[in-house]
Amino acid sequence: MLVEFDQLPDSSRIWVYQASRPFTEAETEALQSDMKAFLELWTAHGASLKAGFQLPYRRFIVIGLDQSQHGASGCSIDASVRFIQELEQRLDLILLDRMNVTFRQGEYIAYKPLKEFSEMAKNKAVSAKTVVFNNLVATKQEYLEDWEVPAGESWHKRFF
Repeated sequence: MLVEFDQLPDSSRIWVYQASRPFTEAETEALQSDMKAFLELWTAHGASLKAGFQLPYRRFIVIGLDQSQHGASGCSIDASVRFIQELEQRLDLILLDRMNVTFRQGEYIAYKPLKEFSEMAKNKAVSAKTVVFNNLVATKQEYLEDWEVPAGESWHKRFF
């Protein structure tokens, strides 16, 4: 069952997928339609899942699931990953590679391989104050409070 993302409780489970490039306007419209269709039919053991999504900065797909009624099962999580894989192929972009870092450089959102981000830190091209997107957040509350944080306050701090 599709609901507005802001209607999900703060305890909702969150999955964040970062894109290797920004979505075009046409892709954003198609993604909105595709996400609505997928989440409307998303189930776990035949039970409808109460879920919502956001596409922040036209660069991320964020799925939230209210687990108070029905939680995600292995099969439902597999279905969501297959859906994301289909989006990757259709849109020719990367969404599932966690070995990349997305961060702010001024108003620009950059996407770099982890190794390159590490080199940038060594060369002081980024600092512990650089705002990174911590895609390891697990709940909506963490997403709202700790998704965009200074690198020195996230798992990225190991590079500084």
